[in-house]
Amino acid sequence: MTTATRAPILPVYRVGLIAWVLLVVLQPAWHAWLVPPQSMPLTLVLAITVIPLLLPLLALHDMRRALLWVGILSLFYFCHGVSEAWSSAGERWLAIAEIVLTVLLIAALGAGVKRRQPAAPPTRD
Repeated sequence: MTTATRAPILPVYRVGLIAWVLLVVLQPAWHAWLVPPQSMPLTLVLAITVIPLLLPLLALHDMRRALLWVGILSLFYFCHGVSEAWSSAGERWLAIAEIVLTVLLIAALGAGVKRRQPAAPPTRD
């Protein structure tokens, strides 16, 4: 019986994972509790905001891939945060929290990328 060893999660990916979880928690807190929607059904708003953030759980066996998908999806949340911060003063602090979490998530992805070492210049003999 063989056991597969999992690669350790880099500390920077832990930051990304925490930002992801907080982004998931922020959505229902924002839309269901703090500022409920006035013109749309709550279930629809929560489906639009929470379900996309849960889809990368399907790739959780590979943390880098899951965070990559969340990073791509978080661009939508970044745009949402910017538009809300710009348009409604009452929700500005929630929008800024959303912006900070998405930037933190994307920064964690960027910091975790393994960069190639520059090739050594050819030597002349």
